[in-house]
Amino acid sequence: MTSAIDPKKPIEEMRIGLFIPCYIDMVYPEVGIATLGLLERFGLNVDYPLDQTCCGQPMSNSGDEVNAAASKRLFVQNFKAYDCIVGPAGSCVKEVRCHFDAIEQTDDVKRVSQRTYELVEFLHDIVKVDAFPWAEFPHSVALHNSCSSIRGLGIAKPSEIMGVPFNKTETLLSKVKGLVLVPLDRPDDCCGFGGTFCVTDEAVSARMGIDKVHDHLRHGAEYVVSPDMSCLMHQHGIARHAGYDLKHIHVAQVLNGGPF
Repeated sequence: MTSAIDPKKPIEEMRIGLFIPCYIDMVYPEVGIATLGLLERFGLNVDYPLDQTCCGQPMSNSGDEVNAAASKRLFVQNFKAYDCIVGPAGSCVKEVRCHFDAIEQTDDVKRVSQRTYELVEFLHDIVKVDAFPWAEFPHSVALHNSCSSIRGLGIAKPSEIMGVPFNKTETLLSKVKGLVLVPLDRPDDCCGFGGTFCVTDEAVSARMGIDKVHDHLRHGAEYVVSPDMSCLMHQHGIARHAGYDLKHIHVAQVLNGGPF
């Protein structure tokens, strides 16, 4: 990724815009609270633009760039003054980073796209966190990095590409006291959510979801942890419908030590 962040400006002096996706704001506010708390633990100057709404991803996923455009322009208007934008959702960050080319490419649009980071990559690549001394999570955990995070943002090496393995989420979680990551048979398979895919192809989506849930359970996971609450929402619904006692929690909550 080519970053527009000023390399000479200390991270503590940057103005950081907190981007909380609409579904997290409405359904999982505890994830937004944990994200803010986590960033503030590192002494960062974080602000939450109150006029932010959807980034336009649901419309874009359906090919409706005309109606997505208004949301995207509003996003740029809300975040253009910040040195860096951070959000706890890989798919939404990928939309801003990679798919804002459907609106006119002003300097503000380009700058916002280049400055927008998913939470894990921001902590790993920009803040370069080496410890979470306040965090303790004595549970067995299955890690789910979303397709958007892996293949769109490079948060981990995809299994279909040769190269040196890396996993930024796993690196951060390894610094949490008591947390035990369990191995999975197919760690970077899609869980079947896929945004509007789970609506347009419900049967296929549900089958993919139950396969993912079985992989987690087969290896003794108590919790599934992910940087993407949308994937967790899908998997939690699948597990609950099947009667499985499997808990799902966002990585920000684990790294911040709550709220759970």
